[in-house]
Amino acid sequence: MRSAVERRLARATHRLQQARAELAVLDEQLAALAGDADDAQVRALVSESPLDGHESRHARRSADAMAATRQATAATVAQLERQIDELLDRLAPSR
Repeated sequence: MRSAVERRLARATHRLQQARAELAVLDEQLAALAGDADDAQVRALVSESPLDGHESRHARRSADAMAATRQATAATVAQLERQIDELLDRLAPSR
């Protein structure tokens, strides 16, 4: 039984490392997309052109989609952290 828990712990730890790395990338991408969306919104407000308005909406949708992906990945990280805590509790000697 202990070895099965240790294998699950190793898999969960590996998945957590991957999810944290993905989250770091998503954070960088989200910052860039949000900045682009803000810039596009300012351009749309200043120019009042339909094309700039369209580009602004498109940029905002992209940033919002990235934010949703980031939120889902952050939830995965939290779930894996809880799973690892539970597995570590199972491995700890009974008191």
